Amino acid sequence: MKYLMWLLKAAIFFTLFAFALNNQHQADVHFFFGTVWRAPLVLVVLAAFALGLAIGALGMVPRWWKHRVAARRAHQAMATPGAQASDTSHHGL
Repeated sequence: MKYLMWLLKAAIFFTLFAFALNNQHQADVHFFFGTVWRAPLVLVVLAAFALGLAIGALGMVPRWWKHRVAARRAHQAMATPGAQASDTSHHGL
């Protein structure tokens, strides 16, 4: 299984390497106010991918933070022995 995973990783690497070699011609990215960025197409694609990853990660931060705070509160409630005893007495257990 280890060799199969290594072979899969090698195949992905060589596929991406071939993609990079086939897309070396210049591409123009036009920004606002006449600004132009000229770079190889593979760098433009890589930059767009990295920008998408960064925006996606930043979009996840507020929800991640809310879940982290909720988990901390739940952990503190579990650590307090008086909170569990009072909860079970309401249910008649």
